[in-house]
Amino acid sequence: MNKFLLIILSLTIFTLTSSNAAIYKGQRVFVKKCLKCHESGQNFVAQYKMRKWKKWMKKSGKPLAALHLKNKKAKKSWKYFKSRKFTKKTKHLKQFLVEYAKDSGNVPACN
Repeated sequence: MNKFLLIILSLTIFTLTSSNAAIYKGQRVFVKKCLKCHESGQNFVAQYKMRKWKKWMKKSGKPLAALHLKNKKAKKSWKYFKSRKFTKKTKHLKQFLVEYAKDSGNVPACN
């Protein structure tokens, strides 16, 4: 009985910790997908405050995707914003963008 309870408890802890967003994963997404168009990198993320990033990343990033899909200059990114990859990784990207927003006081590493 104790082993069963221990297994359930460990699986619960594992599930809860693995479902959280990771800043480093968001940074990886930003570097792979966003730097193609937003070459300023760190300066681009720090242009906007936390509130603005949170607003754009609501509902799995739909406002951010809509912003890009309306802009003809962002045509290179349309396929990505329509894909499931974008919606799947938005929690990580949001965590990264909010963590290094203008009013956060944090600066991301250069890698």
